[in-house]
Amino acid sequence: MTVDLLLRLGQTFDVDLQTFAEDDAGRLVAGLSEVFSDPLFEPIDIKRHDLGDLAGSVPTAAQAMITLYRAYREARDNLALLTEQGAGDVGRLESPRTMVEEVRDFFDRESNYFPDLEAAAEDVWQSAKLDSANLWQGLSEYLEQELAVRVKTMPIDVMGAARRRYDRHTRRLLISEMLPLPSRNFQLAVQIGLIRARPLIDQRIAQAGFATTEAGGLARLALANSFAAAVIMPYDRFYRAATAVRYDIAVLKRRFEASFEQVCQRLTTLQKPGAKGIPFFMIRIDNAGNVSKRFSSARLHFARFGGACPRWNVHEAFSSPGQIHTQVSEMTDGARYFSIARTVSKPGAGYHQPGQTFAVALGCEIAHAAQLIYADGVDLQNDDIAVPIGLQCRLCERRDCVQRAFPPASHRLSLDENVLGPTPYRFDTA
Repeated sequence: MTVDLLLRLGQTFDVDLQTFAEDDAGRLVAGLSEVFSDPLFEPIDIKRHDLGDLAGSVPTAAQAMITLYRAYREARDNLALLTEQGAGDVGRLESPRTMVEEVRDFFDRESNYFPDLEAAAEDVWQSAKLDSANLWQGLSEYLEQELAVRVKTMPIDVMGAARRRYDRHTRRLLISEMLPLPSRNFQLAVQIGLIRARPLIDQRIAQAGFATTEAGGLARLALANSFAAAVIMPYDRFYRAATAVRYDIAVLKRRFEASFEQVCQRLTTLQKPGAKGIPFFMIRIDNAGNVSKRFSSARLHFARFGGACPRWNVHEAFSSPGQIHTQVSEMTDGARYFSIARTVSKPGAGYHQPGQTFAVALGCEIAHAAQLIYADGVDLQNDDIAVPIGLQCRLCERRDCVQRAFPPASHRLSLDENVLGPTPYRFDTA
Protein backbone atom coordinates (compact mmCIF):
# COMPACT_ATOMS: atom_id res chain seq x y z
CA MET A 1 0.00 0.00 0.00
CA THR A 2 1.12 3.55 -0.66
CA VAL A 3 2.00 5.93 2.15
CA ASP A 4 -0.95 8.19 1.28
CA LEU A 5 -3.36 5.26 1.50
CA LEU A 6 -1.94 4.21 4.86
CA LEU A 7 -2.34 7.74 6.19
CA ARG A 8 -5.98 7.88 5.08
CA LEU A 9 -6.65 4.49 6.69
CA GLY A 10 -5.10 5.67 9.93
CA GLN A 11 -7.14 8.87 10.00
CA THR A 12 -10.45 7.25 9.03
CA PHE A 13 -10.36 4.10 11.16
CA ASP A 14 -7.92 5.16 13.90
CA VAL A 15 -5.61 2.35 12.83
CA ASP A 16 -2.21 2.13 14.51
CA LEU A 17 0.06 2.63 11.52
CA GLN A 18 2.91 1.01 13.43
CA THR A 19 1.17 -2.25 12.54
CA PHE A 20 2.12 -1.67 8.92
CA ALA A 21 5.55 -0.22 9.61
CA GLU A 22 8.76 -2.13 9.16
CA ASP A 23 9.77 -4.19 12.18
CA ASP A 24 13.13 -4.60 13.84
CA ALA A 25 14.40 -6.40 10.74
CA GLY A 26 14.64 -3.03 8.97
CA ARG A 27 16.88 -1.64 11.69
CA LEU A 28 18.99 -4.80 11.67
CA VAL A 29 19.44 -4.63 7.89
CA ALA A 30 20.55 -1.00 8.17
CA GLY A 31 23.05 -1.94 10.86
CA LEU A 32 24.36 -4.92 8.90
CA SER A 33 24.74 -2.75 5.80
CA GLU A 34 27.06 -0.49 7.73
CA VAL A 35 29.01 -3.42 9.12
CA PHE A 36 29.64 -4.94 5.70
CA SER A 37 30.50 -1.56 4.17
CA ASP A 38 33.79 -1.75 6.08
CA PRO A 39 36.77 -2.35 3.74
CA LEU A 40 37.50 -5.40 5.89
CA PHE A 41 34.70 -7.22 4.05
CA GLU A 42 35.52 -5.96 0.55
CA PRO A 43 36.51 -9.40 -0.82
CA ILE A 44 33.14 -10.82 0.28
CA ASP A 45 30.31 -10.16 -2.16
CA ILE A 46 27.33 -9.83 0.18
CA LYS A 47 24.08 -8.61 -1.36
CA ARG A 48 21.41 -6.62 0.45
CA HIS A 49 18.90 -9.43 0.12
CA ASP A 50 21.39 -11.69 1.94
CA LEU A 51 21.37 -9.23 4.83
CA GLY A 52 17.57 -9.20 4.75
CA ASP A 53 17.50 -13.01 4.92
CA LEU A 54 19.86 -13.01 7.91
CA ALA A 55 17.93 -10.30 9.78
CA GLY A 56 14.59 -11.98 9.09
CA SER A 57 15.52 -15.58 9.83
CA VAL A 58 18.07 -15.23 12.64
CA PRO A 59 17.68 -11.74 14.15
CA THR A 60 19.67 -12.63 17.27
CA ALA A 61 22.65 -13.62 15.14
CA ALA A 62 22.34 -10.40 13.14
CA GLN A 63 22.32 -8.33 16.33
CA ALA A 64 25.27 -10.31 17.66
CA MET A 65 27.22 -9.54 14.49
CA ILE A 66 26.53 -5.81 14.86
CA THR A 67 27.57 -5.95 18.52
CA LEU A 68 30.75 -7.84 17.65
CA TYR A 69 31.63 -5.36 14.92
CA ARG A 70 31.02 -2.49 17.32
CA ALA A 71 33.46 -4.06 19.78
CA TYR A 72 35.98 -4.54 16.98
CA ARG A 73 35.69 -0.86 16.03
CA GLU A 74 36.21 0.18 19.63
CA ALA A 75 39.27 -2.05 19.99
CA ARG A 76 40.71 -0.77 16.72
CA ASP A 77 40.16 2.86 17.68
CA ASN A 78 41.61 2.30 21.13
CA LEU A 79 44.68 0.63 19.67
CA ALA A 80 45.18 3.54 17.27
CA LEU A 81 44.86 5.98 20.15
CA LEU A 82 47.38 4.06 22.26
CA THR A 83 49.80 3.86 19.38
CA GLU A 84 49.50 7.59 18.80
CA GLN A 85 49.99 8.40 22.49
CA GLY A 86 52.74 5.85 23.04
CA ALA A 87 50.76 3.99 25.69
CA GLY A 88 50.81 0.27 26.10
CA ASP A 89 47.81 -1.23 27.89
CA VAL A 90 44.84 -1.75 25.61
CA GLY A 91 42.85 -3.68 28.19
CA ARG A 92 42.45 -0.76 30.53
CA LEU A 93 40.63 1.43 28.08
CA GLU A 94 36.87 1.71 28.50
CA SER A 95 34.41 1.84 25.60
CA PRO A 96 31.98 4.63 26.42
CA ARG A 97 30.87 4.93 22.81
CA THR A 98 29.67 1.34 22.87
CA MET A 99 27.58 2.11 25.94
CA VAL A 100 26.07 5.16 24.26
CA GLU A 101 25.12 3.09 21.21
CA GLU A 102 23.57 0.44 23.44
CA VAL A 103 21.36 3.06 25.08
CA ARG A 104 20.45 4.56 21.69
CA ASP A 105 19.44 1.11 20.45
CA PHE A 106 17.22 0.74 23.52
CA PHE A 107 15.42 4.01 22.76
CA ASP A 108 15.09 3.04 19.09
CA ARG A 109 13.42 -0.25 20.02
CA GLU A 110 10.88 1.63 22.13
CA SER A 111 10.32 4.28 19.42
CA ASN A 112 11.33 6.80 22.10
CA TYR A 113 7.94 6.39 23.82
CA PHE A 114 7.50 5.15 27.40
CA PRO A 115 3.82 5.09 28.44
CA ASP A 116 4.54 4.30 32.11
CA LEU A 117 6.79 7.37 32.42
CA GLU A 118 4.21 9.47 30.58
CA ALA A 119 1.55 8.42 33.11
CA ALA A 120 3.86 9.13 36.05
CA ALA A 121 4.68 12.56 34.65
CA GLU A 122 0.98 13.33 34.25
CA ASP A 123 0.44 12.37 37.88
CA VAL A 124 3.12 14.86 38.93
CA TRP A 125 1.52 17.57 36.80
CA GLN A 126 -1.86 16.96 38.38
CA SER A 127 -0.75 16.58 42.01
CA ALA A 128 1.57 19.59 41.84
CA LYS A 129 -1.08 21.64 40.02
CA LEU A 130 1.60 22.87 37.65
CA ASP A 131 1.13 25.84 35.37
CA SER A 132 3.25 26.35 32.25
CA ALA A 133 3.32 30.07 33.00
CA ASN A 134 5.22 29.51 36.27
CA LEU A 135 6.88 26.11 36.17
CA TRP A 136 9.85 27.09 38.31
CA GLN A 137 7.72 27.89 41.33
CA GLY A 138 5.46 24.88 40.88
CA LEU A 139 8.31 22.40 40.49
CA SER A 140 10.26 23.93 43.39
CA GLU A 141 7.25 23.69 45.69
CA TYR A 142 6.60 20.08 44.65
CA LEU A 143 10.21 19.13 45.41
CA GLU A 144 10.07 20.78 48.83
CA GLN A 145 6.57 19.74 49.92
CA GLU A 146 6.32 16.24 48.41
CA LEU A 147 9.94 15.08 48.28
CA ALA A 148 11.50 17.17 51.08
CA VAL A 149 14.10 18.58 48.72
CA ARG A 150 15.06 22.24 48.96
CA VAL A 151 15.95 24.07 45.76
CA LYS A 152 18.46 26.87 45.61
CA THR A 153 20.04 28.79 42.75
CA MET A 154 23.78 29.10 43.36
CA PRO A 155 26.41 31.47 41.94
CA ILE A 156 28.99 30.35 39.43
CA ASP A 157 31.88 30.54 41.89
CA VAL A 158 30.17 27.81 43.93
CA MET A 159 28.84 25.63 41.10
CA GLY A 160 31.77 25.89 38.71
CA ALA A 161 30.99 23.96 35.54
CA ALA A 162 28.19 21.96 37.23
CA ARG A 163 24.66 22.81 36.15
CA ARG A 164 22.79 20.70 38.68
CA ARG A 165 24.05 19.17 41.92
CA TYR A 166 21.95 17.10 44.31
CA ASP A 167 23.13 16.40 47.86
CA ARG A 168 21.30 13.32 49.14
CA HIS A 169 22.39 13.85 52.72
CA THR A 170 21.15 17.43 53.10
CA ARG A 171 18.45 16.89 50.45
CA ARG A 172 19.38 20.09 48.69
CA LEU A 173 19.19 20.61 44.93
CA LEU A 174 21.56 23.30 43.67
CA ILE A 175 21.00 24.90 40.26
CA SER A 176 23.59 27.04 38.50
CA GLU A 177 22.75 30.68 37.96
CA MET A 178 24.13 30.36 34.42
CA LEU A 179 21.22 28.19 33.25
CA PRO A 180 18.38 29.91 31.37
CA LEU A 181 14.89 29.42 32.78
CA PRO A 182 13.85 26.52 30.46
CA SER A 183 17.00 24.61 31.45
CA ARG A 184 16.41 25.31 35.15
CA ASN A 185 12.87 23.97 34.90
CA PHE A 186 14.10 20.91 33.06
CA GLN A 187 16.73 20.12 35.70
CA LEU A 188 14.13 20.34 38.47
CA ALA A 189 11.95 17.89 36.55
CA VAL A 190 14.94 15.56 36.01
CA GLN A 191 15.56 15.44 39.74
CA ILE A 192 11.90 14.67 40.39
CA GLY A 193 12.20 11.81 37.91
CA LEU A 194 15.34 10.43 39.59
CA ILE A 195 13.46 10.33 42.91
CA ARG A 196 9.74 9.87 42.20
CA ALA A 197 9.95 7.75 39.04
CA ARG A 198 13.07 5.80 40.00
CA PRO A 199 11.25 2.45 40.53
CA LEU A 200 9.75 2.67 37.03
CA ILE A 201 13.07 3.69 35.52
CA ASP A 202 15.00 0.94 37.30
CA GLN A 203 12.41 -1.61 36.15
CA ARG A 204 12.91 -0.50 32.55
CA ILE A 205 16.66 -0.80 32.93
CA ALA A 206 16.40 -4.28 34.44
CA GLN A 207 14.15 -5.44 31.61
CA ALA A 208 16.51 -4.04 28.98
CA GLY A 209 19.41 -6.11 30.31
CA PHE A 210 22.24 -3.69 29.58
CA ALA A 211 25.68 -5.24 29.30
CA THR A 212 27.29 -3.01 31.93
CA THR A 213 26.24 -0.98 34.95
CA GLU A 214 27.66 2.07 33.20
CA ALA A 215 25.29 1.61 30.26
CA GLY A 216 22.44 1.20 32.73
CA GLY A 217 23.50 4.46 34.38
CA LEU A 218 23.44 6.27 31.06
CA ALA A 219 20.00 4.83 30.36
CA ARG A 220 18.76 5.92 33.79
CA LEU A 221 19.72 9.53 33.12
CA ALA A 222 18.24 9.39 29.61
CA LEU A 223 14.96 8.03 30.97
CA ALA A 224 14.94 10.71 33.65
CA ASN A 225 15.32 13.26 30.87
CA SER A 226 12.37 11.69 29.05
CA PHE A 227 10.33 11.91 32.25
CA ALA A 228 11.33 15.57 32.67
CA ALA A 229 10.21 16.40 29.14
CA ALA A 230 6.87 14.71 29.85
CA VAL A 231 6.44 16.77 33.02
CA ILE A 232 7.20 20.09 31.35
CA MET A 233 5.28 19.25 28.19
CA PRO A 234 2.41 16.90 29.25
CA TYR A 235 1.53 14.53 26.44
CA ASP A 236 -2.10 15.38 25.68
CA ARG A 237 -1.66 19.13 26.08
CA PHE A 238 1.50 19.15 24.04
CA TYR A 239 0.06 16.91 21.33
CA ARG A 240 -3.01 19.12 20.92
CA ALA A 241 -0.93 22.28 20.87
CA ALA A 242 1.59 20.87 18.40
CA THR A 243 -1.04 19.77 15.90
CA ALA A 244 -3.04 22.99 16.33
CA VAL A 245 -0.09 25.27 15.56
CA ARG A 246 1.24 22.90 12.89
CA TYR A 247 4.37 22.08 14.88
CA ASP A 248 5.52 25.70 15.10
CA ILE A 249 8.43 25.32 17.51
CA ALA A 250 8.59 29.03 18.34
CA VAL A 251 5.01 28.92 19.64
CA LEU A 252 5.53 25.67 21.51
CA LYS A 253 8.67 27.05 23.15
CA ARG A 254 6.78 30.03 24.52
CA ARG A 255 3.69 28.10 25.53
CA PHE A 256 5.55 25.44 27.52
CA GLU A 257 8.56 27.48 28.71
CA ALA A 258 10.89 25.11 26.88
CA SER A 259 13.93 25.44 24.65
CA PHE A 260 14.15 24.73 20.92
CA GLU A 261 16.02 21.48 21.54
CA GLN A 262 13.62 20.36 24.28
CA VAL A 263 10.62 20.87 21.99
CA CYS A 264 12.29 19.02 19.10
CA GLN A 265 13.14 16.06 21.29
CA ARG A 266 9.63 15.98 22.75
CA LEU A 267 8.15 15.91 19.25
CA THR A 268 9.94 12.62 18.57
CA THR A 269 8.05 10.97 21.45
CA LEU A 270 4.47 11.54 20.27
CA GLN A 271 3.69 7.88 19.62
CA LYS A 272 0.70 7.30 21.90
CA PRO A 273 -1.88 5.01 20.24
CA GLY A 274 -4.90 7.05 19.22
CA ALA A 275 -3.00 10.34 19.60
CA LYS A 276 0.08 10.00 17.46
CA GLY A 277 1.95 12.95 16.09
CA ILE A 278 4.17 13.00 13.03
CA PRO A 279 6.88 10.31 13.28
CA PHE A 280 9.90 12.59 13.53
CA PHE A 281 13.61 11.95 13.66
CA MET A 282 16.05 14.24 15.42
CA ILE A 283 19.81 14.49 15.47
CA ARG A 284 22.22 16.83 17.25
CA ILE A 285 25.81 17.34 16.09
CA ASP A 286 28.72 19.60 16.94
CA ASN A 287 30.65 21.56 14.33
CA ALA A 288 33.01 18.63 13.83
CA GLY A 289 30.10 16.37 12.88
CA ASN A 290 30.08 14.28 16.06
CA VAL A 291 26.59 13.00 16.90
CA SER A 292 25.66 13.64 20.54
CA LYS A 293 21.90 12.96 20.28
CA ARG A 294 19.89 10.77 17.97
CA PHE A 295 16.22 9.86 18.19
CA SER A 296 13.89 8.46 15.58
CA SER A 297 10.26 7.37 15.47
CA ALA A 298 10.48 7.44 11.66
CA ARG A 299 11.85 4.72 9.41
CA LEU A 300 15.08 6.62 8.77
CA HIS A 301 18.04 4.69 10.19
CA PHE A 302 21.00 6.85 11.16
CA ALA A 303 24.54 5.76 10.47
CA ARG A 304 26.10 4.15 13.54
CA PHE A 305 29.70 4.29 12.40
CA GLY A 306 31.15 7.40 10.81
CA GLY A 307 29.72 10.86 10.23
CA ALA A 308 26.50 12.07 8.65
CA CYS A 309 26.18 13.11 5.01
CA PRO A 310 27.75 16.59 4.53
CA ARG A 311 24.96 17.57 2.12
CA TRP A 312 22.38 17.44 4.90
CA ASN A 313 21.19 20.85 6.08
CA VAL A 314 22.13 20.11 9.69
CA HIS A 315 25.70 21.04 8.73
CA GLU A 316 24.61 24.19 6.94
CA ALA A 317 23.00 25.50 10.15
CA PHE A 318 26.40 26.49 11.54
CA SER A 319 26.82 29.05 8.74
CA SER A 320 23.92 31.18 10.04
CA PRO A 321 23.42 30.64 13.79
CA GLY A 322 19.89 30.91 15.12
CA GLN A 323 18.20 30.71 11.71
CA ILE A 324 16.01 27.82 10.61
CA HIS A 325 17.04 26.03 7.42
CA THR A 326 14.62 23.82 5.52
CA GLN A 327 15.47 21.02 3.11
CA VAL A 328 13.82 18.37 0.98
CA SER A 329 16.22 15.45 0.70
CA GLU A 330 16.22 12.14 -1.11
CA MET A 331 18.00 9.01 0.10
CA THR A 332 19.65 6.52 -2.21
CA ASP A 333 16.60 4.22 -1.96
CA GLY A 334 14.33 7.01 -3.27
CA ALA A 335 12.74 7.84 0.10
CA ARG A 336 12.28 11.57 0.58
CA TYR A 337 12.34 13.58 3.79
CA PHE A 338 11.64 17.13 4.87
CA SER A 339 13.81 18.53 7.63
CA ILE A 340 14.56 21.74 9.46
CA ALA A 341 17.86 22.57 11.14
CA ARG A 342 19.03 25.28 13.51
CA THR A 343 21.89 25.92 15.91
CA VAL A 344 21.35 25.80 19.67
CA SER A 345 23.65 27.06 22.40
CA LYS A 346 24.46 25.67 25.82
CA PRO A 347 25.57 28.06 28.59
CA GLY A 348 29.16 28.04 29.77
CA ALA A 349 30.60 28.86 33.16
CA GLY A 350 31.89 32.35 32.49
CA TYR A 351 34.44 33.89 30.17
CA HIS A 352 37.13 31.25 30.68
CA GLN A 353 34.69 28.37 30.24
CA PRO A 354 32.63 29.25 27.16
CA GLY A 355 29.44 27.47 26.22
CA GLN A 356 28.77 24.96 23.48
CA THR A 357 27.10 25.30 20.11
CA PHE A 358 25.32 22.44 18.37
CA ALA A 359 23.14 22.02 15.30
CA VAL A 360 19.80 20.26 15.72
CA ALA A 361 17.87 18.76 12.81
CA LEU A 362 14.24 17.63 13.01
CA GLY A 363 12.62 15.86 10.09
CA CYS A 364 9.97 13.50 8.78
CA GLU A 365 9.00 11.61 5.68
CA ILE A 366 7.81 13.81 2.84
CA ALA A 367 4.26 12.41 3.12
CA HIS A 368 3.87 14.23 6.47
CA ALA A 369 5.64 17.45 5.52
CA ALA A 370 2.51 19.41 4.52
CA GLN A 371 1.40 19.29 8.17
CA LEU A 372 4.43 21.39 9.15
CA ILE A 373 4.28 25.17 9.07
CA TYR A 374 7.87 25.17 7.84
CA ALA A 375 6.81 23.54 4.57
CA ASP A 376 4.52 26.42 3.59
CA GLY A 377 5.53 27.69 0.18
CA VAL A 378 7.73 24.67 -0.53
CA ASP A 379 6.85 22.64 -3.62
CA LEU A 380 7.20 19.26 -1.99
CA GLN A 381 6.62 17.41 -5.26
CA ASN A 382 9.30 19.29 -7.17
CA ASP A 383 12.06 16.83 -8.06
CA ASP A 384 14.51 19.65 -8.71
CA ILE A 385 14.67 20.83 -5.09
CA ALA A 386 15.28 17.39 -3.57
CA VAL A 387 18.89 17.27 -2.39
CA PRO A 388 20.40 13.80 -2.92
CA ILE A 389 21.97 12.63 0.34
CA GLY A 390 23.04 9.35 1.90
CA LEU A 391 23.63 7.86 5.32
CA GLN A 392 27.40 8.05 4.90
CA CYS A 393 29.93 7.85 2.09
CA ARG A 394 30.74 4.15 2.42
CA LEU A 395 27.06 3.27 2.05
CA CYS A 396 26.22 5.81 -0.66
CA GLU A 397 26.49 4.89 -4.33
CA ARG A 398 25.98 8.35 -5.83
CA ARG A 399 28.62 8.84 -8.50
CA ASP A 400 28.22 12.60 -8.95
CA CYS A 401 28.56 13.71 -5.32
CA VAL A 402 31.17 16.44 -4.99
CA GLN A 403 31.25 15.99 -1.21
CA ARG A 404 32.36 12.36 -1.27
CA ALA A 405 35.06 11.62 1.32
CA PHE A 406 35.36 7.84 0.75
CA PRO A 407 34.50 5.46 -2.08
CA PRO A 408 31.51 3.16 -1.57
CA ALA A 409 32.40 -0.19 -0.08
CA SER A 410 30.29 -2.14 -2.56
CA HIS A 411 32.17 -1.08 -5.71
CA ARG A 412 35.72 -1.18 -7.00
CA LEU A 413 37.48 2.03 -7.87
CA SER A 414 37.92 2.84 -11.55
CA LEU A 415 40.98 5.10 -11.67
CA ASP A 416 42.16 7.10 -14.67
CA GLU A 417 45.19 9.28 -14.09
CA ASN A 418 44.36 11.28 -17.24
CA VAL A 419 40.91 12.39 -16.04
CA LEU A 420 40.14 14.35 -12.87
CA GLY A 421 36.52 14.53 -11.77
CA PRO A 422 34.87 16.27 -8.82
CA THR A 423 36.48 13.70 -6.52
CA PRO A 424 39.25 11.13 -7.07
CA TYR A 425 36.82 8.29 -6.32
CA ARG A 426 35.49 7.12 -9.66
CA PHE A 427 33.73 3.78 -9.61
CA ASP A 428 31.43 1.57 -11.66
CA THR A 429 27.84 1.04 -10.55
CA ALA A 430 27.36 -2.18 -12.48
